Amino acid sequence: MPKQKTHSSSKKRFKVTGTGKIMYSQAFRRHILSKRPTKRMRHLRKSLVASPQNTKIIRSMIPYK
Repeated sequence: MPKQKTHSSSKKRFKVTGTGKIMYSQAFRRHILSKRPTKRMRHLRKSLVASPQNTKIIRSMIPYK
């Protein structure tokens, strides 16, 4: 069976932890940050764990990661 190709944008956006969970960084952190409250920006810093429903889809996009 041929190898499966890795989805290029997904390999840049998602990281797999040692236990196999999928981590991703939150949106709304790129530009026009001055109008947003400091509290919101602080909470957006942290990475999140993908939901189980999305994890299955992401795993198919990054099979070798």
